[in-house]
Amino acid sequence: MIRSLYTRVVLIFLVSVIGGTAISFFAATWVFKDQLNENLRIPLLSFGQDIARIYETLPLDEAEAFVSGMNQLNSYHVHIYDETGQVQSYGVIKGHDPAVVTMEQVNKVLDGEIVQVNPSGVSTTLLGLPFTTETGTRAMFVEPVSPPSAPFITTWILNFAIVALVTGSLFTLIAAIFLVKPIKKLTRATRRVAGGDFNVKLNIRQKGELGTLARSFEDMMHDLQQLEQMRRDFVSNVSHEIQSPLTSISGYALALKQVNIADNERSRYLDIIIAEAGRMSKMSDSLLKLSLLESQSQQLQLVAFNLDEQIRRVIVAIQPQWSARNITFELHLNAIRVMADHDLLNQVWTNIIGNSIKFSPDGGVVNVAIKQDIKSVIVRISDTGIGISPEDQKRIFERFFKADRSHSRKYGGSGMGLAIVKQIVSLHQGDIRVESEPGRGTTVIVALPLKMPAK
Repeated sequence: MIRSLYTRVVLIFLVSVIGGTAISFFAATWVFKDQLNENLRIPLLSFGQDIARIYETLPLDEAEAFVSGMNQLNSYHVHIYDETGQVQSYGVIKGHDPAVVTMEQVNKVLDGEIVQVNPSGVSTTLLGLPFTTETGTRAMFVEPVSPPSAPFITTWILNFAIVALVTGSLFTLIAAIFLVKPIKKLTRATRRVAGGDFNVKLNIRQKGELGTLARSFEDMMHDLQQLEQMRRDFVSNVSHEIQSPLTSISGYALALKQVNIADNERSRYLDIIIAEAGRMSKMSDSLLKLSLLESQSQQLQLVAFNLDEQIRRVIVAIQPQWSARNITFELHLNAIRVMADHDLLNQVWTNIIGNSIKFSPDGGVVNVAIKQDIKSVIVRISDTGIGISPEDQKRIFERFFKADRSHSRKYGGSGMGLAIVKQIVSLHQGDIRVESEPGRGTTVIVALPLKMPAK
């Protein structure tokens, strides 16, 4: 197997040129066969007719002497047969075997026919025609003979073809070098990327397909670099989030081994262990849920239901969270029916409204409104809480991201809720965004299609 691209390009060039030339030659020969045959026949016929007129005009001895001295005999060989079968030849053939003339052909010509021999269908190698002398009818056969310059012309054509092929191959090889050079760069860059090095500069300025390929490769490297950074951040965040509850569980478990510990302290330690274990379990469930959503293996169970009724039920279900802190709700919920996954959207409203309650001050207000246009329904959930900085708003939907790290211990949470919300909304081919100012509250806006577009 030929592995070198240079060799392949040159061989393809040679095969293309030689094969194309051969096919073109045979095709042109087949198309113009009759014209070529006629062009080769005309000189033989004209020369033969000239000799016939000489024999018909001059006495036999003078005609033979005149014909034997003709310069055209360097290019033609002439056989003249009489009625008895005797032959008179004119012209000297060097390095060339004369054509064989059969008695059948001689008799046909003596009977007045013109005999033409075309062994290849194109070239005429023998032409026989009759003529009359003072001694009777004769049969003359004219055979073309290659001129002395023919071997030189053949050699010249062969050398020209070889030089043309070699020169063309060299130019093709040079062109292949420029063609393969960016491909080699891409190959080396691929190996470096496979080894984890994403800081690769291709410096390929070509346009066309190779330039497009290089730019696509650079875009791929950028995306891979971001994915690698996300993977590292994810591992770091998971390790951090797991380490904290594990440390608490381990520490309080060791404290429980003390013999003289009071019952109320033992009970408090156990409550902490149970709470931390529950937090780890919830985080594990959130990770599995997010992984399932991101892999798009989650199949949406689409049903028609009233969106306003669903939001009301969510608010009622989490009443212990907001009633204990005297948080009130202002609802502007018009009756709107949507086609969506009921359980997944239920989780969306639970997470968003739960965050609004969590970050609102005691006695705060949470506003929930629904607005409908021709194609979509828009849900706005606003609170009067601590707000989010513009920098953090760009990353609010990333997993494990906590906008207010200074209050992370106070507010708790794993930073997975909004990441899950984002994925659920995306699965519904909707959109979610945040409007917020620090200290002036946050508004989460969710836009969902009234009917899921057909995939």
